[in-house]
Order: sequence, then C-alpha cells, then structure tokens
Amino acid sequence: MSKARTARRIAMAAAYGGGGLGVATAGAFGLVRAQAAVARRAIGEPEAGPLDGDGVYGTDHDGPLLHLLMLGDSGACGYGVEHVRQTPGVMLAAGLAECAGRPVRLTRVATVGARSSDLSAQVAVAADAGLPVDVAVLMVGANDVTHRVRPPTAVRHLDHAVRRLRDLGAEVVVGTCPDLGTVEPIPKPLRWIARRASRQLAAAQTIAVVEAGGRSVSLGDLLGPEFAASPAEMFGPDRFHPSPAGYGAVATALLPSVCASLGVWLGGEAEQAPDLARGEGVRPISVAAAEAADEPGTEVGPAQVGGRDRGPRGRWALLRRRPAGDPGEVSHAAEVAATDEVDGPLR
Repeated sequence: MSKARTARRIAMAAAYGGGGLGVATAGAFGLVRAQAAVARRAIGEPEAGPLDGDGVYGTDHDGPLLHLLMLGDSGACGYGVEHVRQTPGVMLAAGLAECAGRPVRLTRVATVGARSSDLSAQVAVAADAGLPVDVAVLMVGANDVTHRVRPPTAVRHLDHAVRRLRDLGAEVVVGTCPDLGTVEPIPKPLRWIARRASRQLAAAQTIAVVEAGGRSVSLGDLLGPEFAASPAEMFGPDRFHPSPAGYGAVATALLPSVCASLGVWLGGEAEQAPDLARGEGVRPISVAAAEAADEPGTEVGPAQVGGRDRGPRGRWALLRRRPAGDPGEVSHAAEVAATDEVDGPLR
C-alpha cells in the first residue's frame, strides 16, 4: 500500500470512527511502546517542569497586540532547556514580533507528556479563560506513538482541536509528529518501526489538519540530516528531548508558516507564487501529506483548482517548501526579547 493511501486510510478511519492501524500492525506498535519504556528508564524522570515563558514580547513595536497560543506536548513546552529564551514558544513570539512589527503575547497551555487526547482540555483552558488567539501552534504525536494510541484515534482528537481553534477565530499551524527513528535510546532494529509509525501518523495528521482548515509543517527528523548526523548537538542531555539548537531548528521551520498564516511575510515581501522548481504546487491532499512526511520543513495547506476545493482524489492541497531563516537569528531575537528590560516578558 502506498504512503498516500495509508495516510488517507488512517484519516478516513479517524473521520468515520474506524480503528484500523494502517500498514503498521498492533504488534509493531507494541514493540515501539516496549522500547519506549526502556528508553524512558535510560532517560530518567524529569527533574523539573518546563520553563514558563508566558508574556509579551516585542514591546518596542507599535500596533495591536498579537496573541500566540502554544499547545501540545513537551516539544511545544521546550522541555529540557535552561533558559526561557531557548523554548520554541519564546522564539516564535520574538520572531513573529520582529516580522509583524507588533508586540506578541505568548500563552502556553502545552504540557509535558501530552497526547492528542489532551488537546481538548488544553483548548478548553484558553476558551474558558476567554483568551483571544490570533494564531495557535500545536506540536503533538510522539507520545501517541510511544503509548500505542491508534492513529485514527490520535488523528480524530487533533481534528477536533483544530476545528475548535478555528471556531475561536484562530489561524492554526501544526508541527506534525517528529521522526522517532532519530531517538538514540530506542535501540535498533526497532528504530525503523518508530520511524515508520511516526511518519504514517504525521501524514495522517496533515490530512486532518488541512481538512479542518489549518496548515501543517512537517518536523520529520527535526529539520534535516544534521539532526540524525549530530545527535550530540541537536538532542539534549537526556538524548530524547531536543537541545536548544534542536528547538531553534523547530522554531525556524515553523516561523515562516506562522507568519504566512497571519499575512505577515518574512522580510516584508509579499507572498510568492509556488515555486515549481522547488517542487511546490497543488496536489491531492493524500499525495501532499505523504510527500511532506518524508521532507521536513514542508508546509501543506488548503488549495483550490478551478474554484473547487476538491478533485477526483479528494481535497486539493498546496505544498510549499518555505525558505526558513537562520536558527541563530531566531534564537538571537528570542534572547534579546527575553533578557532586555524593555522587550522582556511582561506578566
């Protein structure tokens, strides 16, 4: 079965209440879960919770306040770093403030260990508090794989969360399930099972997100072969969560899509037409999802062909490979915003 058909099958099972696992079998997921338990013992228990970066960034800018909401798991929290400026939420808030020329309020409702089933409660926290949300960024999926959550079930929870956020008036950008095949504590030969399972989930997540009105960004192996080639640099001391450099790579990948969702183009330039030379363009959603799962940094969003949302093979989707900035520049913007007495987070 092709990757596109597998992703479509999982997404359809999520939509219609099926429980199929796709190509990966329940036994394979069980092995991943067992190995994840071994990995957790090797990693150890967290010594402290994630840093709190909530506040307003870019306060030297004029204009109405933008509101950024971070949801999901430890990746969205920036778990494991030593300074708040190293978390993806602060990096995104600082980067968005620079690109928009407006201050940005960051609110994090993400929690360490969260699965897709926890997203509903996270959205409810924001909704019940009456928080305005201009753009919501979700990062979720790794814990669904390691806890053997059936992909259609995980995808269904994600779909509901994206639709609820859209109902609240938010633009939604989802960083899809990372490639767990790069996690060293998961021993070989079961890493390929983790890689296969996480990429299948990422592709199915993409279909659900676009159908619900959001955009997805493939995190894959957290942006590039350098992550797998340089685990000592891109992973933190526990060899499971990203290092500051790893989180910088994630934020750098997400920032262009966050800006684009709000009509704020990097560098002040207008949105460009798809670049066919880079392989960008419109595809059936299942094809775009499968392609994005294999190519980190790829954005997938809704599209139309001839004024129609759907073609013979389902919804149309626009695949983009947005040029990401320098992770060092994004990290520097966050460092300035989080340490300067004027631009720092305001409680």
